[in-house]
Amino acid sequence: MQSNDARTLLHCALPTAAAGVVGVVVSAAVAGGKGALGAGFGTVLVLLFMCSGLVVLLRTARSLPHLFQMMGLLLYTTQILLLMILLTIFRGTSVFNPKCFALTLLAATLVWIAAQVRSHMKAKVLYVEPDSARTPS
Repeated sequence: MQSNDARTLLHCALPTAAAGVVGVVVSAAVAGGKGALGAGFGTVLVLLFMCSGLVVLLRTARSLPHLFQMMGLLLYTTQILLLMILLTIFRGTSVFNPKCFALTLLAATLVWIAAQVRSHMKAKVLYVEPDSARTPS
């Protein structure tokens, strides 16, 4: 993994983890231990899904750059669908508070996306590689 890729991953994961901690604290205050457990589980799921997705996307960009945009769209669509399936599966659970789980999962996902957009906007990545063999005329 290149240093700018690791920086992107770090700049996305830290705000998401911070949002998850806030979600756990608020859920614990509102719904007790089951709320905190649901919020923590939601945060961990978002971090796992989004980190693994970003790693897959970065590897695809490096090995198959012509498929990068299609892979990005497919990856994000798949992640959102899987998160919706998990929300449906855990809707009626009694192990943790499903509302705290769902709200923290949604908030952490939105924070991840916002952090990723900000990280890419701040990154100074060359779109065109300068031709080093060509001399100025």
